[in-house]
Amino acid sequence: MDKLRRLRLAKDVMDRDWAEPELDLDAVAAHAGYSRFHFIRAFKEAYGETPGQYLTHRRIDRAEDLLRTADLSVTEICHLVGYTSLGTFSARFKAWTGLNPSEYRAKHLGRGAALIPGCYAMLWAGGFRPGPAPGAQGAQGAQGAQDTGGARSSLARSSQARNSGEAD
Repeated sequence: MDKLRRLRLAKDVMDRDWAEPELDLDAVAAHAGYSRFHFIRAFKEAYGETPGQYLTHRRIDRAEDLLRTADLSVTEICHLVGYTSLGTFSARFKAWTGLNPSEYRAKHLGRGAALIPGCYAMLWAGGFRPGPAPGAQGAQGAQGAQDTGGARSSLARSSQARNSGEAD
């Protein structure tokens, strides 16, 4: 495999799993078939920034979108974009944007559409892990019990419950 193709495979892993807090540089480097330090050098040579900078940029871009559009707290957004520490998130956000998350939201609030309710944003982002639908029976009940996550299946169950007259 050529060098750029291997780096693209690793970059694809970061693009896909950017919201996972446990996304590990060693695992990403392994996707490219490099040691950790060789991977950092090769990635920076190819893309102009280190893998850590790239991942931070992806996360902060997504946080900016959520701060502008979703009615979620800064802490909820911090966790949705893959940070486990609010302090680290705020410091990196300010380094990239020049504003802390609250200042950014205040500056951009009111520009555009109304905020998406937090429950919908969390559902879309996979923040809720649905269990079996209440009162579900037969094959749908078994499928719901086996379902371990995903907003689409949860939305489908909620829609079925409303259509059948059951309460959510």
